[in-house]
Order: sequence, then structure tokens, then C-alpha cells
Amino acid sequence: MRRSKLYKQQREQLGDNQQRYSVQEAIGKLKALPGVKFDQTVEVAIKLGVDTRKSDQTVRGAVPLPRGTGKTVRVAVVADGNAAAEAKEAGADVVGFEDLVQKIKEGFADFDILISTPDAMRLVRPLGRQLGPRGLMPNPKTGTVTDQVGNAVREAKAGRAEFRADRGACVHVPFGKLSFDADALNENFEAIILALLKAKPATAKGTYILSCTISGTMTPGVKINTKDLARAAK
Repeated sequence: MRRSKLYKQQREQLGDNQQRYSVQEAIGKLKALPGVKFDQTVEVAIKLGVDTRKSDQTVRGAVPLPRGTGKTVRVAVVADGNAAAEAKEAGADVVGFEDLVQKIKEGFADFDILISTPDAMRLVRPLGRQLGPRGLMPNPKTGTVTDQVGNAVREAKAGRAEFRADRGACVHVPFGKLSFDADALNENFEAIILALLKAKPATAKGTYILSCTISGTMTPGVKINTKDLARAAK
């Protein structure tokens, strides 16, 4: 694969690509790399020691990021009555019931998160083929199927991260922008690690976090010493 001149410069600056750092060191290394003209998203990639072929080893969840995501989040809510009023008061961008579901069926997609009350899921479930591939299907495990729609909207607008292990047992989670200061990135990172540790399946044996790497949109990955992650659990 051809690498850009910038990527090669970044790779040379990082040096040994097998070196593993503490979280703080890795964030510092990432922020010191030669950059690009846009504000890059910072993402963590984690390889887990679970067997995703087994239904009882699914790893999925969501966590509010204490320092936000650095981007505007558009929230749509399927609810009626008091729940709809609560969603509007909390700042939801789009609120509706059968009308909103019909609008989505017809192609409306101007939202980043879809929240539903439990009773509205009978209307939302048929949208699975549209919403599922985009990761937008409401789910109780991510807090997007709830009677507490006001809290869910406020969390979503403030910034939250959803995570799910893919078939290869890897989790990829954005946790801020490269322009964030190091402390903000560290706080968001620790929130994700704590949530991931809490989501560990009871049936998972052996080492849970096998590897961890952080990177920007246009940077090489910086590896983190997984032993350092144990501190986040304390």
C-alpha cells in the first residue's frame, strides 16, 4: 500500500511501531505528530478476548463522554404524549410518532441518534433494514430504548459513545477531537475503558483486553500498554 509523505513523516516520528505507551504518553505522541488542515477525530481500537460467535459473549453498550465528542449531534425521538413533550424540552431535534416513522421509511435520515420509548418500538422495529446497517436502530443496551427520554436526549446531545464488538472481537470508538487538550482526551478514554470493563461477559475467560491502539483520522496508530488500562478500573 502506498503511504503519503505525511504518513511516512508521522511513522518516522513515532519510531518503533512495537513500542507501547501509557495512555497519557500515547495521547501526547498523537498530538505531537505533524497534522492536517482539519480537526481529526481520535479513535481507540481494542481487541477483546471474547468469542463473538457465542451469544453470551456479546459486548455492546454506550457511555456518556465527560468532555463530549466535539461535534454537533442531531437526535430524533419516536414518542408521543408526555414523553414527546419531555424529548422536545430536553432539546431533541426531531420528535414524532407514526408520522416520524413514516418519514424515515420514505428516506428521512437527518439524525445521528434515534431514541424510542419502549411502547413505540412496535412502530420502529420494521425499520430494522434501514436503520440496522447504519447503527441507528434503538436498543436498550445503548440506552436508546427508554422511558427516560429526557435524560437520553441530554446525554446524546452532550456527547456519548456507543461501542460494539464486531465479528473479529474488535471495538472501535471515537473519543474526541485532536484539538482537545490531553486531559479531556484522557478523561473520555478512561470513561470508555470503564464502560468496556463493566460490559465484560461473565462467560469470557482469560485476558479480556488483548490490545489497544489510538489514532487520528490521518495518523498511524499509537499502541497502549494494556497493563496501564488496569488503573482505569480502580
